Amino acid sequence: MGRIVMQGLEFYGRHGVKPEEGTLGARFVVDVELEVPFEGRGDRIEETVDYAAVYATVAEVVTGERFYLIEALADRLAGEILARFARAEAVTVRVHKPHAPIPGVFRDVYAETHRAR
Repeated sequence: MGRIVMQGLEFYGRHGVKPEEGTLGARFVVDVELEVPFEGRGDRIEETVDYAAVYATVAEVVTGERFYLIEALADRLAGEILARFARAEAVTVRVHKPHAPIPGVFRDVYAETHRAR
């Protein structure tokens, strides 16, 4: 099994519990790690997972839907990726909310989920 890692995909979304998060929106960062069989594969895009198509799927969900919890967003992304990309045996998704409304100094907040077939 091999891994395809897409790190630091940035989008503007309107996710969060607070009303102003839905109104104003914020930047969200998504990491996707795909487990894909490499052994015995050739050198053609049809034999793997097209990460440009994965990016488009992530963009569609993050910018097109509203979630109150980043946990729910991460779970939806994982399910959608496995549903659309049959060659992916498993996926790990992290949704970062670097500007979460937390009173204090912090580097990052993220939710992570892992799903396998």
